[in-house]
Amino acid sequence: MTKDYEKGETTVAGKDHARPNSARQTAVPSQLSKEEIARYSRHLIMPEVGMDGQRKLKAASVLLIGAGGLGSPLGLYLAAAGVGRLGLVDFDVVDYSNLQRQVLHGTKDVGRPKLQSARDRLRDVNPFVHIDTYETALRSDNALDIFRDYDIIVDGTDNFQTRYLANDASVLLGKPNVYGSIFRFEGQASVFFPRAGGPCYRCLYPDPPPPGLVPSCAEGGVLGILPGIIGLIQAAETVKFILGEGESLVGRLLLFNALKMRFREVKLRRDPTCPLCGEQPTIRELIDYDQFCGITGQPEATAEPADWEITVGDLKGKLDRREPLTIIDVRDPHEWQICNLEAHGSKLIPLGEFAARMHELNSEDDIVVHCKMGGRSAEAYHILKQAGFKKIKNLRGGILAWADEVDHTLPTY
Repeated sequence: MTKDYEKGETTVAGKDHARPNSARQTAVPSQLSKEEIARYSRHLIMPEVGMDGQRKLKAASVLLIGAGGLGSPLGLYLAAAGVGRLGLVDFDVVDYSNLQRQVLHGTKDVGRPKLQSARDRLRDVNPFVHIDTYETALRSDNALDIFRDYDIIVDGTDNFQTRYLANDASVLLGKPNVYGSIFRFEGQASVFFPRAGGPCYRCLYPDPPPPGLVPSCAEGGVLGILPGIIGLIQAAETVKFILGEGESLVGRLLLFNALKMRFREVKLRRDPTCPLCGEQPTIRELIDYDQFCGITGQPEATAEPADWEITVGDLKGKLDRREPLTIIDVRDPHEWQICNLEAHGSKLIPLGEFAARMHELNSEDDIVVHCKMGGRSAEAYHILKQAGFKKIKNLRGGILAWADEVDHTLPTY
């Protein structure tokens, strides 16, 4: 294995997911070359940064969890700022639906692992930054090993399991956790760092929401610009922390509404009864975060369909045999306009109107309810079940599964 730390290049990738694909063997040099001085000149003339501050940035190491919506602006601007070592954790591939907001990746990268695309882009932004990549899911059995060698952890995840995992690992290792989350037009950011007297993520959210209650960005959508705004706030907090300048978001939750173009702030206090960072902590090691968040059983992609579900293959078979069916789409009207099963007799009754419009359905009919991925239609299924309907099925995987397995001409979103 050979490395050139002035150019942040690695020629041989590692194989152990507990180590980066390009694990650092020596400390990043603290001196700035002539080329680096020219590159960072607008930093160097700021008294809050200067040569000493830029050396701090070069000597710092930051781990980014996720190379997607939040990870894109984070990676770009931390690399441009001259943070000496960036670690990226991700195991996804670039999809067309990512390109509306994940600006690390381009059209030519569709189908590539995100880490490959991100590494190429960040090296182009700043060849003086050393980049470690971990192409793996963050888990309880690898998080501490991955986190241990970094000064700051930046959370760019999109699920509750990984947020709690990142929080707990950061607290157990005494590292700051720069947090951000996004949904539709709203985002929030904070810095969780009990060692500095602030709260942790568990102080703000002691318990995760029930599974399926909070829709993901894939289900509810997100304004493409929003992760840029929140990600840059996280990047600013990270740089300020490295420099030791300014007032951080420790103890503060910053809330942003893009529709109203308004920021507001909520004061946060450390919970003395917090099981992780409180006065008598009971969490002393990482736990099973799927179980903690109520996610059990096999992943939906491999689990057998439940009795109350119907697969897209079975639905197609019924339609091909011209069996009488009532197909109800419970998505919102703007989603119906993107793609629908109207050609197969589907009728739109949005979930928000479902209880009030049940009288439009005949309980004697065979009914199939569907949405985008199966979550909202599961709610509609239970509404009908409680109302006495018996001949109901929920389309497993929703219209996206239909497009993937049955009708490849159907647009997806």
